[in-house]
Amino acid sequence: MSSSVALALLSPAANAFSPSCLSTTAARPFTGTTSIGMMKNNWNMISQQSTRTAFGASPLFATDDGAEEPTEEDATDAVTAKVDDEDEESDATEEAVKEDEAAAEAVETETEPESEPEPEPEPEASTETGMTSTEKNKLLQKMLMLASSTDRGQFASPSQKQSMQDMISQLESHASSTTISSDEEVYANPTETTAINGTWELLYSSTQLFGSSPFFMAGRSVCKTQEEADRYDWFCDMHRAALAISEIGKVRQIIGNGRMVSEFEVRAGAVPFIGDFTPFQYAGGLPFAITGAIVSSADIEATNGGTAWEIFMDQVEIKGSNVPLLRSILDKENVALQSRKLGSFLEENVESYSNPKPIFTTTYLDNDIRISRDEDGKVFVYGKMSDDTEPTDYKGVDADLGLLGLLEGLNDNFFKFSV
Repeated sequence: MSSSVALALLSPAANAFSPSCLSTTAARPFTGTTSIGMMKNNWNMISQQSTRTAFGASPLFATDDGAEEPTEEDATDAVTAKVDDEDEESDATEEAVKEDEAAAEAVETETEPESEPEPEPEPEASTETGMTSTEKNKLLQKMLMLASSTDRGQFASPSQKQSMQDMISQLESHASSTTISSDEEVYANPTETTAINGTWELLYSSTQLFGSSPFFMAGRSVCKTQEEADRYDWFCDMHRAALAISEIGKVRQIIGNGRMVSEFEVRAGAVPFIGDFTPFQYAGGLPFAITGAIVSSADIEATNGGTAWEIFMDQVEIKGSNVPLLRSILDKENVALQSRKLGSFLEENVESYSNPKPIFTTTYLDNDIRISRDEDGKVFVYGKMSDDTEPTDYKGVDADLGLLGLLEGLNDNFFKFSV
């Protein structure tokens, strides 16, 4: 044995022979073998106690009488086994803790309500042409800017007209698509829907602005050949050139109750060249103007599957003239040009003649914009001003050549007379 083990074994032995032990033994009589047996038993007890003290109470070292004393190797093995047992207990404890933590997390996961995922933004509706609502609005904005900068197309260059034609074609393709989203409010059968009713103002035209009048469309429809149609176009251009001193105002179409009323407002200088009537060398005119509106009316009937109108011309009137005396004559009902009656008369007396009924096609319609084409494909873009289906009332226009307005301006700016 090593010295440490020996000391561990001898420590209890020394305690056994302490004075307290001796005093107890001394009180008993010495009886030969019996005393020797008792000493032997005491020694065995001392040995067992010493073993337990050194190596811990373990069944491996619980010796009976006559058993061999534990060796140093036995003690080392016992210590190693004890350490292994403690490691196993520690590992088991850690595993149990981990299992408890995992179970707790599982319970928390089950008890916590699942947060609803944020809805993804819906993709913007598009059509077969690949045009989204945003793209359509941008296209319309470009069209309106071009129409405004060219005075409704009157001063558009060939390249500007081509650019406008390309944009219009995109909108028409958009309208003809079968996958238009319902929230875009583009109507598939425009001439059959009530959304087309209202007051529409002409924003752009690829031809003369008065070409949108049913009177001029009826005149074109009389032409039987393309050569005649070309002559008619030349005539319209010359008509506008002859009225170059006039200014075209608002051009409107009022749609409703199966009728189309076209209002074409004009303004011209009353005395354009004052130098011709006075000795003064002055090339200007006086601030007087002749104003009025050429109003043509027609019956319309939806045709071609609700994409067009058949126009039956009725009459032409001049309303709102500010020329004294002439106004009272023009306001009489019997002065209006009764185109339909004239056509019926010609039908009865001219074998080859029939009342013209031109086709006016609407290729695009939403709540704000309408695009229409005549028989030759000339395009007209309208903007909806209101849902009003009543023609303009021109009775409030004064027949004074604008003289009263001129006098009011002079008074407000110079004389300051209170009226």
